[in-house]
Amino acid sequence: MQVELEDVTPLRFPDGSPVRAASAVAPFGAGFLVVQDDATHAAWCTPDRVTAVRLLDPVEGLDTFEKHSGTKHLKPDLEAACPLEIDGRPAVLMMGSGSSAARMRWVLVVLEDGQPGVTVTDMTPLYATVAEQLQVDPDVLNLEGSCLVGGKLRWFHRGLPAAGMPSGSVDLDLAQVLAAMTGQLLPQAVEVTSSRSYDLGQSHGIGLAVTDAVALPDGSVLVSAAAEDSPNVIDDGPVTGSALALLVNDVVTDVLPLPLINGEVAKVEGLMVIEDDGDPKQGTILLRAVVDVDDHLAPSLALRLRLRPAGV
Repeated sequence: MQVELEDVTPLRFPDGSPVRAASAVAPFGAGFLVVQDDATHAAWCTPDRVTAVRLLDPVEGLDTFEKHSGTKHLKPDLEAACPLEIDGRPAVLMMGSGSSAARMRWVLVVLEDGQPGVTVTDMTPLYATVAEQLQVDPDVLNLEGSCLVGGKLRWFHRGLPAAGMPSGSVDLDLAQVLAAMTGQLLPQAVEVTSSRSYDLGQSHGIGLAVTDAVALPDGSVLVSAAAEDSPNVIDDGPVTGSALALLVNDVVTDVLPLPLINGEVAKVEGLMVIEDDGDPKQGTILLRAVVDVDDHLAPSLALRLRLRPAGV
């Protein structure tokens, strides 16, 4: 396979403020929803505007969080976003990354009569089960991607390959997940199965780790990955490379380096398939990706990527 960069768009709200720290993206209504991992709002991007959608109440009076202000530990760190359909309505399920109490809430956004409705649930007990299945300490969980595979919600742990912690995933029962989100089931009762680990290789000597995932029509899974030179799973570090990796029957079959943007590595943190585009005869796949530029004053980037079979 080969990947081509077709377009780069900086994301800003109508007042000029940046869409910050893009950590996930999912189709939503006539556009797409971008999750900001250091804010209480998402950005709903439609053809005519970018609208802030409140996901969570302010934390200690704050709606944004940064390392320089000493508030990073308060951020909700919603890192995974999975598109769903609930009773015929578009929906997106967003999931905290774990590792601290602030990062174990889930948010379900459902579009009804043109307006997003939001449900927030504390899923803390589920994280302990996931950590046990992945055989990692709960305080190093870094769950960054999710997608639907065979009717299950597959949840991806980024890990830290440089420290001997590979990327991995578990499967959750979707019906039980939705029951827990609506208070019909306790979070600890959600079934967690099928723990896996992945070796995505390296970029410039640093292990690639999963940052998001999307399911493809043929049943395979495409993940974005970043090689981040960080001493631990909490602190940011320089990103030496980024890639897309294809998983077929849980086996890594191809790893494609992502193009540089203005000479810089694109830290892709979110992926979605653009529906009804591309050329099925040639087997191309059109993707939208979002890039976290690791600067709260700079806008996140929306990329348009085309994935082609080799030689096409």
